[in-house]
Amino acid sequence: MLRVAVIGSGPSGVYTAQSLIEQQAVPDIEVYVLDRLPCPYGLVRYGVAPDHEKIKSLQNNLRTVLEHPRAHFLGNVEVGAPGLGVEELRRIFDAVVFCVGAATDRHLGIPGEELPGSHPATEFVAWYSAHPDAAALRFTLAARSALVIGVGNVAVDVARMLSRGAAELAATDMPQGPLSALADSRVEDVWMVGRRGPSQAKFTTKELRELGSLPDTDVLVRPEELARDPAYRDPGELPAVARRNVEVLRGWAERQTAGPESPDAGPASPPARRRRRIHLRFFLRPVEMLGDATGVRAVRFERTAPDGRGGVSGTGEFEEIEGQLVLRSVGYRGTPQPGLPFDETTGTVPHLAGRVLRDGAPLPGVYVAGWIKRGPTGVIGTNRPCAKETALSLLADAPALAERATAGDPVEALIRAGQRPVAWPGWLAIEAAEAEWGRGLGRGTVKLPDWTGLLDAARSAGQTG
Repeated sequence: MLRVAVIGSGPSGVYTAQSLIEQQAVPDIEVYVLDRLPCPYGLVRYGVAPDHEKIKSLQNNLRTVLEHPRAHFLGNVEVGAPGLGVEELRRIFDAVVFCVGAATDRHLGIPGEELPGSHPATEFVAWYSAHPDAAALRFTLAARSALVIGVGNVAVDVARMLSRGAAELAATDMPQGPLSALADSRVEDVWMVGRRGPSQAKFTTKELRELGSLPDTDVLVRPEELARDPAYRDPGELPAVARRNVEVLRGWAERQTAGPESPDAGPASPPARRRRRIHLRFFLRPVEMLGDATGVRAVRFERTAPDGRGGVSGTGEFEEIEGQLVLRSVGYRGTPQPGLPFDETTGTVPHLAGRVLRDGAPLPGVYVAGWIKRGPTGVIGTNRPCAKETALSLLADAPALAERATAGDPVEALIRAGQRPVAWPGWLAIEAAEAEWGRGLGRGTVKLPDWTGLLDAARSAGQTG
């Protein structure tokens, strides 16, 4: 029997487990999916916005894999903790695949970035997604103006969540604390700002269009700012997503330019009163956050212009945008994994087709998949071929891997190493507790927001010490 540990239960980890289980070459393979959290699904549970129920339903597909007889979910397992490094994992398992994602935010590297009120966007996402590591975070949303720096899908998500009403989110699994904060929000203006042009923005068209369908919200663009992008004027050669994005932005710009409908257009209902405004700004590079010990009050930007090589250069013109809350969404970065080589430039583990390389040579029995392998690129589905490539490399190495002696039952070995794993019944108990808590609040399922609540629920099934 070949026993494989997959570290991480997000899409890349579960797709790796699926690729290993469904192949025919090694029929007696057993896959143990380990996660630091007592809950599976990674960013599908803790990164997808609560109002994106269709994407969150991907959990059902991941669940099918984790319920396979030869797959074993073990949460609350801290890889890299004392007693559970790579060497110990290799004594317990024949092979180890790291699918740990990219855990940290990139920094802007500008003065004032750490002022109170300035946060990585991932902290805001973790807060409204009930990540247990974010249980101590508090966002009061007392700001009148909020800035989101970045123009990717995470930036769109946080801008949308800042603009949604609590009543629209009550049917989701958002925890009660963030829901109450949104109900009391004083945010009127949300600014989403990118340093390059609209044709280079990283959001997808579906996410962008959602902003235009929010109740009681206007989306505002500046036609003269959009026109600075040469590809905006002639989008025919753009990739499909960028072209569609430009078309959406152009439609908003044209409606703004046209102004109110003519009285001759026929009877029409008076427009709904708009309570919030989302401002999409481009060609602005943050250079400084302004404020004091009480908090950030504005961000100073330098106007940029296309440099003809796909980038931008500064123009020496500056603008300040007021904001008492700043969410920085400028990308993710992988972190070094204990016992593994790490490329600081790319934020990834060096590999060849998923085999971890140390000094150019494969590290026996150690593999990577997902963002820690290729960097934070692609969408959820991109993890499938990435996981399959790694699985094929592992399976090709299977004869040599199976020659080593391992430490017997993996769960007992993990407990001896000081871990208190939460197995699948423990996760089912957490699900049941979340459903019960939601019913008590007069809502549907509501996620438990802290470690104590999660582990107490798992203990109710006898699944952790």
